[in-house]
Amino acid sequence: MNNLKSLYFLVSALFVHHCVFAQQAPLPTRWTNMAMQAEIPFQEYPRPQLQREDWMCLNGKWDYVGGKDAPLALHPKQIASFENVKEQIKVPYCPEAYLSGINRKQEINMWYRRSVEIPATWKGKQVLIHFDAVDHDATVFVNGKKAGEHSGGYDAFTFDITAFLKKGQNTIIVAAHDPNDGRTPSGKNGPRGDYTFTSGIWQTVWLEPVNKTHISSIKLIPDLAGKKLRVLVNSQVGSKVKAVALNGKKAVSQVNGTTGAYFDLPIENPLTWSPEKPFLYDLELTLYNANGTVADEVKSYFGMRDVKLAKVNGAVRPLLNNKFVMQVGLLDQGYWPDGILTAPTDEALKFDVEFTKKAGFNLIRKHMKTEPQRFYYWADKLGLLVWQDMPAIWYQHEDTTVTRKTFRKEWKAIIDDHFNSPSIITWVPFNENWGAFDVKSITNWTKQYDPSRLVNGNSGFNNNPGYQKAYGDPGNGDFVDTHIYVGPYDASVPDDKRAASLGEFGGIGLFTRGHMWPVENNAYDYAATTTALTDRYVLLMQQVTQLMKYKGLSVAIYTQTTDVEHEVNGMLTYDRDVEKMQVNRVKEINEAVITDGDTLNKKQ
Repeated sequence: MNNLKSLYFLVSALFVHHCVFAQQAPLPTRWTNMAMQAEIPFQEYPRPQLQREDWMCLNGKWDYVGGKDAPLALHPKQIASFENVKEQIKVPYCPEAYLSGINRKQEINMWYRRSVEIPATWKGKQVLIHFDAVDHDATVFVNGKKAGEHSGGYDAFTFDITAFLKKGQNTIIVAAHDPNDGRTPSGKNGPRGDYTFTSGIWQTVWLEPVNKTHISSIKLIPDLAGKKLRVLVNSQVGSKVKAVALNGKKAVSQVNGTTGAYFDLPIENPLTWSPEKPFLYDLELTLYNANGTVADEVKSYFGMRDVKLAKVNGAVRPLLNNKFVMQVGLLDQGYWPDGILTAPTDEALKFDVEFTKKAGFNLIRKHMKTEPQRFYYWADKLGLLVWQDMPAIWYQHEDTTVTRKTFRKEWKAIIDDHFNSPSIITWVPFNENWGAFDVKSITNWTKQYDPSRLVNGNSGFNNNPGYQKAYGDPGNGDFVDTHIYVGPYDASVPDDKRAASLGEFGGIGLFTRGHMWPVENNAYDYAATTTALTDRYVLLMQQVTQLMKYKGLSVAIYTQTTDVEHEVNGMLTYDRDVEKMQVNRVKEINEAVITDGDTLNKKQ
């Protein structure tokens, strides 16, 4: 059966587009063929919390210059030649990914080119080009003129390209440079990481027409106790703005405010957001010109939820909507055998969230990477709590005036990008002392910048890479967090100000023939069969229950959602084709642990 599956994808690849997919995917997924056939991958609107009607997706085939002889793409003063270029790349897949059609080991200098005709209906509009992620330094040219530069591999950026456009065909060229040398945040695909390097464009590229005066960004902060949503609308000039909250099609609240300053949108008798009932209000924002005409209209959504620490039966614990909810989660690294950092399709992106819910978990820890906005949309909509990591830097002690400033800048940008998702309840700036520096001050800064969420300053402070001195427990933030493999015993206990979390544990492997990455595979420990692996998981979660009840543990995050390259300790195989545990039993024990946690609220 596995041979037939491989043959099917190989034959399909040979017939899809003339210039890409000449090789066989090393481990195809059920979405690989769909992604290969799509002329425009990811046609779904990429920014659900700031949505307009009109836009144009620029995903698909671009002319491509890469490889070891490609011209330097870092702050280029002139454009690379595309004469006689035969290679094309499928955006938004990175050139190291099979789905990109390039599939080379590591690209450092990358040049992309495509033509686009601006619709006649956009006449008189400002045209914005959006890049949802380019790793790491990007320079954008439009019709030979430089439109802008951006540095940062995990945050979105936008340029106004109106002044560079002309009638008819317009040529867009992107120069991307990514040395992947560990001196910028790179997570697991850095030089000391475990997985395939990735470079260049790896999230959606798109155009959007707006009026000269338009909404550039928003911030939404739910205040459950105050029965209101705090709203900040940013625009180029100070303007009046109207906010309307809706439950379905019914308007439940309306208020007028001004841009550039927070204003409150009352929410009487708020319906709360939680994993059990992930209710989302719709939000409509209207920006007005000075003469009272409409300048811009956007749609968004928000969830009314509250996250804080409090003592429950004498132990400091995290509360969601004023109630302790035991957080039972999966470490989710978001890697794919065909797209690496990029899921093959939006359906695939949604699949990982749906599986996590199906297996009875209420939390994911998004580990060492970020995702496109639509991932968080699915977590918001389907109801999953999210811990969001900062991708690690690796050589933070080299040229500290540059590397540390880069880390701080990119961490703030990531928080800004995902600030409005109710599913994100905890920020994690550091993991296991990887690239750690000024942990206490960065933990404090994160907490001050976003007081509406919890902060886990150094998850797994008990672990440390051998190449640097351990930073250890910063002593501040909201969690005392250890990683124990296999565990769970010896997990943290709460102190007088912080809750106890087991940020990683488990990691038990199962070899699954025909569904493994073609390298030597490994795990922290092993089981021989699906039943044996499930038995072991159930035992571990029974032990977690003991720690929760009698030692004050509030969070347990199992490693991991899927196998990743050489690691075979996932709940799913790397291709998402095989459930490696008996999911009904996993769901049963997870729900039992969460239910036992709820009983602690009744003993107050």
